[in-house]
Amino acid sequence: MAKELKAGQKEELNIGKIEQYGHGGDVWTAAKAFGGQAEAFLDYSANINPLGPPSCVQQALQQSWERMLQYPDPGHRKMKGYLAERLGVEPEYLLIGNGAAECMALALLYLKPTTVGVIAPCFSEYEALSKQFDAKVIAIRGSKELDYQAPAEELLKLAAERDVCFVGHPNNPTGVLYSSQVLTEAANLAAEKNHTLIVDEAFIDFLDEDEAEVNSLYRLCENNRHLIVLRSLTKFYAIPGLRLGYAIAHPSLIEGMKDKQVTWSVNGLALAAGEALFDPKHREEVAAYEEETRTLIVKEREWLRAELRVLGLETWPSQANFLLCHIETPWTAASLQQALGGRGILIRSCAMYEGLQDGHFRLAVKDHSSNERLIHTLRQVLAEEQPSSS
Repeated sequence: MAKELKAGQKEELNIGKIEQYGHGGDVWTAAKAFGGQAEAFLDYSANINPLGPPSCVQQALQQSWERMLQYPDPGHRKMKGYLAERLGVEPEYLLIGNGAAECMALALLYLKPTTVGVIAPCFSEYEALSKQFDAKVIAIRGSKELDYQAPAEELLKLAAERDVCFVGHPNNPTGVLYSSQVLTEAANLAAEKNHTLIVDEAFIDFLDEDEAEVNSLYRLCENNRHLIVLRSLTKFYAIPGLRLGYAIAHPSLIEGMKDKQVTWSVNGLALAAGEALFDPKHREEVAAYEEETRTLIVKEREWLRAELRVLGLETWPSQANFLLCHIETPWTAASLQQALGGRGILIRSCAMYEGLQDGHFRLAVKDHSSNERLIHTLRQVLAEEQPSSS
């Protein structure tokens, strides 16, 4: 049953919490809450590739310091050309942004929706940005029996009834993929109703390359003027501090979004990183990095799930580099976060997500040494500590 989300609901829940800005990765707030240095935390609250950036990106940044003396290319032409070649699309179908979040904001600025549909639980920026631009956010809840996905008929109804509909694919914080067939139907239905479907594929690179190609909707953008596909480069390629992402859509949508973009919103060093990633001369190196990443994440994700189950924690199947987990009472996500934070490990509470409960939290998937430390510390905490009342 659809319902309107109340303004300020999340803000009230977040007062005094580590996620006071609505996201994971806030090691500065954690340091203030738990003591110690921000950089010393083992951060499981942000979903970043544990391998770090590819070496070609690191080299490009070291060699590009002079770009700080120049304005960045406002047309992002070099990176856009390389990326277009990599994806097999024309550059006119691409918009480079200061992270996928800027691309979301530009879509909303251009489309000016009155109503926005979301499927809870989902990435908090869908709601936050929509409300900033005065849209009413209508949420339907995913079903626990369907790993927190919405039934197909409810998703299609949402796409048909709302001016804009967001779908995470894989979804955050669940890591679950929707059926590409259902999403294709939703995109076609949105077009029929003169609405827009925005498919957030920020984590799709963690799928096998062939599987990602089959599941992605970006190929539909050529014939559908009511579909926007978002991609992030910060998670998979481990460059969150640079802020880099892109949108794929029909040129009629891209032009409208680009008209709303602040000139030079993408800085020169971020462009240098993107150019290095998609430069054809680096393709072999980057492909090896991508394969190593996917192999590591799949192996460690399954190991982590198995160890968490041994500790009595519930987890859900994920296609991304994170796991949604649940801990039973008397523990809550907040009390577990408090206990682990005091031992230098930061997790992402998901208790504030619409459709989830006090015991839900999210863990990134890291390298084996880090994952072993996490499990060892979790085992100690559950055996030795009583949950705090916070």
